[in-house]
Amino acid sequence: MRRALWPLVIFLVLVIFLAVGLNLNPREVPSPLINKMAPPFTLPLLMQSEAQFSPKALLGQVWMLNVWASWCVSCREEHPVLLDFAKKGIVPLYGLDYKDQRSNALRWLEKNGNPYTDSAVDEKGLVGIDYGVYGVPETYVIDQQGVIRYKQIGPINPEVLEKTILPLIAKLNAKV
Repeated sequence: MRRALWPLVIFLVLVIFLAVGLNLNPREVPSPLINKMAPPFTLPLLMQSEAQFSPKALLGQVWMLNVWASWCVSCREEHPVLLDFAKKGIVPLYGLDYKDQRSNALRWLEKNGNPYTDSAVDEKGLVGIDYGVYGVPETYVIDQQGVIRYKQIGPINPEVLEKTILPLIAKLNAKV
C-alpha cells in the first residue's frame, strides 16, 4: 500500500513546485553577483578603439554599467530614461556594447543620443557571461569598492529609476 502512494506523493510535490514557479516574476531572478565584487575586465572603448576601459579605474565612486546593443529592441525603450538620467550627472553611466558590431553601435548612438560616459565593446560576449547577462538590456549599480549592489534585468523605466536605483545610489554615496 505504501509503495502505491509514492507516485502520488511525487506527483503532488511536482505540482506544488510548478504552481510556485508559475507565480514567480522572471524579472526578479536573483543574481548570484549581488554583494560580490564586479568581475574584472579590460575592453576596447567604442568611440576610441585604441583606448581601453576597465572597472578598476572607477574604484572609489558609485557608478552604473548598462549592457546594451544596437539590435536590442528593449534598449530603445529604456534609452530616453538613460539620456535623462545621464543629464543629471548623478553617477557615471558606462555602457557595455554586447555582441554587437562597432559600426552599428556607433550609428545607433549617433542617431539616438549617447548617455554613456564611455562604452566598452564586448563583441564576443565574454564579459557579459562573467556578469551573468542572459539578455539585454541589463544594468548594474556598482559601489565604491567595486561591489555589485543591484542588477536590473530588462529596461529601466522611470518608476524603477525613482523608487529603486536613485535611492540606492543616494545611500551608497552617503557611505563615503
